[in-house]
Amino acid sequence: MEREEDVKVGAQKFSERQALGTGAKSDKDYKEAPPAPLFEPGELKSWSFYRAGIAEFVATFLFLYITVLTVMGVNRAPNKCSSVGIQGIAWAFGGMIFALVYCTAGISGGHINPAVTFGLFLARKLSLTRAVFYIVMQCLGAICGAGVVKGFEGNARYELFKGGANFVSHGYTKGDGLGAEIVGTFILVYTVFSATDAKRNARDSHVPILAPLPIGFAVFLVHLATIPITGTGINPARSLGAAIIYNRDHAWDDHWIFWVGPFIGAALAAVYHQIVIRAIPFKTRG
Repeated sequence: MEREEDVKVGAQKFSERQALGTGAKSDKDYKEAPPAPLFEPGELKSWSFYRAGIAEFVATFLFLYITVLTVMGVNRAPNKCSSVGIQGIAWAFGGMIFALVYCTAGISGGHINPAVTFGLFLARKLSLTRAVFYIVMQCLGAICGAGVVKGFEGNARYELFKGGANFVSHGYTKGDGLGAEIVGTFILVYTVFSATDAKRNARDSHVPILAPLPIGFAVFLVHLATIPITGTGINPARSLGAAIIYNRDHAWDDHWIFWVGPFIGAALAAVYHQIVIRAIPFKTRG
């Protein structure tokens, strides 16, 4: 029969193994970050605030430049076999998000999308001042990016291929388009919350995660699914930039869908992650 002392020594040497993903950190090791203030006047005096806005402008500019130029290349190809096709367009969008989020995450958070900024604002991850500034810079960057593509393509080709603008495709209703944008943006913003969750990173610190990878992959998959429906917006800045430079009635007729849909999807993702998944209001109350 084992002696009690031997059992104690064995327990000290060979502790019970915990399930994968639960052993690195416990809830006691993690403290919830305080919510960002609604207004933070000190931000306006900080160079890091403006540097972050510039990073969002440049990133969104590059995003529109590569993605809309890819759309133009696919549309001008004589047949589908001689171009990258829908899969290539989806890879261009997802790949650019992966690269740009990786480059700018440490500076601005790598939003590159007003819907992402809106969702993070609702979760109190940034102030209203910063959120508005980001959205303005993202839209300006998108307009400039689409404008450069038009300069390369020329007016005739740009208008012939509809400037990469978003609109609801023939055979689908506006309700279909709105639903596709809501669900697509929900997937994206939910992935952003999950990939950047500080508590998850603390708990699963032994499982290295490159946050831009799942975010870019989510963008890729959503584009595969919804390009035939709306051309895939899920990013109001991307839709606005293309619409302003293309500037035709049928692009503006459906344009509201590409703001309302993404903002609803982002809000739903923020509520789902913060209340259902993280249960933050209940923890605060406790």
